[in-house]
Amino acid sequence: MGQIGPWQIIIVLVLVVLLFGRGKISELMGDVAKGIKSFRSGLSDEEQQTAAQQDDPKTINAQTTETAAKDKTAAN
Repeated sequence: MGQIGPWQIIIVLVLVVLLFGRGKISELMGDVAKGIKSFRSGLSDEEQQTAAQQDDPKTINAQTTETAAKDKTAAN
């Protein structure tokens, strides 16, 4: 008695189609598909940004005051 059979699933699906109509269901599925596509593109964008940050690490070029002063005098 506690198991759901194929006939019961079919009856529920028919009731859903009768209540909401085919147009509303297809519109809902289209919205779900757009959400999935948006989610996937967001994940791929995040992966690309992470890969770009790992490929191009930031470096700090520090010059001492003596080196900077020598560069200024050499330019003059």
